[in-house]
Amino acid sequence: MPEDIHGWSTERVQQLQRSVAESLELGPVFRDPLKDGSEGPKMVLIPPGSFLMGAPESDNEAEAGEKPQHRVSIARPFAIGRYAVTFDEYDRFSAATGRENPSDKDWGRARRPVINVSWNDSVAYCAWLSEQTGRHYRLPTEAEWEYAARAGTATRWSFGKEQHVLADHAWFGGHSGSKTHPVGEKRPNPWGLYDIHGNVEEWTQDGWQKNYDDAPSDGTLFRESCASVGGAGVRGGSWTHVACDVRVSRRFGYGINCRLSVLGFRLAQDL
Repeated sequence: MPEDIHGWSTERVQQLQRSVAESLELGPVFRDPLKDGSEGPKMVLIPPGSFLMGAPESDNEAEAGEKPQHRVSIARPFAIGRYAVTFDEYDRFSAATGRENPSDKDWGRARRPVINVSWNDSVAYCAWLSEQTGRHYRLPTEAEWEYAARAGTATRWSFGKEQHVLADHAWFGGHSGSKTHPVGEKRPNPWGLYDIHGNVEEWTQDGWQKNYDDAPSDGTLFRESCASVGGAGVRGGSWTHVACDVRVSRRFGYGINCRLSVLGFRLAQDL
């Protein structure tokens, strides 16, 4: 077996490197076992708390759909994916259920975030993972997504308000090479979540609502049925969006059957 200059095997060096990397990860992380004994996606425990959801009136780049800003209180802890669901994870589901694999646009699969998946596809993956693990996986609500993305901050991006450092935290238009990238290559937010800004937009559980009028204050679903309104909320921006469109408060809506190269999803789990 190859050895380095200290006499340690290459395998041992790589093992130590992985251990150091794991020790540097932020936030309590866990993985649920699947029925075959393999590990599911990495999840991060999110504590309860309250925050101001949406953009303030003073933000001149904010859209009407990000207002009115309002306080939301999350009463119970939940878990959310450290990364967006990857092709590796989704392709396993496709193979197990006989579904057609979504296109990767010849960019590559593996640890790239899965794309070209509809809201219905994402919900089906959550149901399969729940059955495999015995835990309740789902999509996050818009409020849960923004609460976890902000991670205790109140600025335009989770790292602050300085746009010139956004490229350190996000794959977005002008910096992405016009494609997705493997998850986890940029800096995480303060709670250890990666690619909150850019790379792919992420489906949420909520039916689409054009603004926050009458929005719930407890982090629950904005609209109970996506099917009844025909669309769902999407957060985070993507590899093709400009800087102002990957702000934490920015939100979009898409039809639930929509499959696009900018669309993926991140998991949530009830605890």
